Amino acid sequence: MSTRWYPIFRRGNPQLRIFLPNFFMKLVKPENPQPKNVVTFIVSTEMTKYDVRNYLEKIYKVPVVNVATHNRLGATKMCDKGYVVKDEDYKIAYVTLPKDLEFQFPNLFPKDAEEQQDKDLEELQSLQEQQKKEMEKHWDRQGTPTWFGI
Repeated sequence: MSTRWYPIFRRGNPQLRIFLPNFFMKLVKPENPQPKNVVTFIVSTEMTKYDVRNYLEKIYKVPVVNVATHNRLGATKMCDKGYVVKDEDYKIAYVTLPKDLEFQFPNLFPKDAEEQQDKDLEELQSLQEQQKKEMEKHWDRQGTPTWFGI
């Protein structure tokens, strides 16, 4: 089932073959609220429930209780030129973990970063105000730099 080309094995050579899965799994935030032990993935359309279970258990060593999959059709849109464009179909896998395990979606934008961004924005605004005041002092010298004083 592999589409990769591997170098031919020759006796005495080091191992040149690395076997990687041909599938992908993308962790997504669920559209609707779900229990703490259910995780949602977008997976390859060729993957079965058993492939998802083996992928998580063998590679990531995550215990899996149940896997439910659902095929979704890609969205169709009208293009500017008058023809229809359809996105690719995809499959969603809902993976249920044991009750004692809880999955919490990672916080990619913590509050500390937001506070730091707010402070930086305030500092930028104060510097802009200072520059505006400096420019108002020299209103009669339009276009000359502020360091060019008499």
